[in-house]
Amino acid sequence: MSLKVGDIITFERDFTARDVELFTEISGDEGIHHLTPDEQGRLVVQGLLTATLPTKVGGDHNVLARSMHFEFLRPVFTGDTIICEVSIDQFEKQENKNNRTAIIASFICKNQHEKEVLKGNFAGVIL
Repeated sequence: MSLKVGDIITFERDFTARDVELFTEISGDEGIHHLTPDEQGRLVVQGLLTATLPTKVGGDHNVLARSMHFEFLRPVFTGDTIICEVSIDQFEKQENKNNRTAIIASFICKNQHEKEVLKGNFAGVIL
């Protein structure tokens, strides 16, 4: 799929206790809220695990990220379904820079209750 300014890419993911367990092993983020379930049996999903959602667009389109900005608005819990919407804000060929294509995108992620949990942007080049 070729991207262009104005494109909006949407996808969703459910986070599980196993996701949190694996990310804990990889990241070393062992905050008690990631290890001990709350009164509803849920764990808090690590912020950076949640932040992998918009990076999926980068992976799908071979983006080499140069900058990323995340604003964590509320916790995400195991069992939540997070819907991520990525908007392509800039997409242009850079003739003087090895013919790479620059990309800037913004994103917003909401939980199944339509509550915003994460927003931000990223910039990079297409490989």
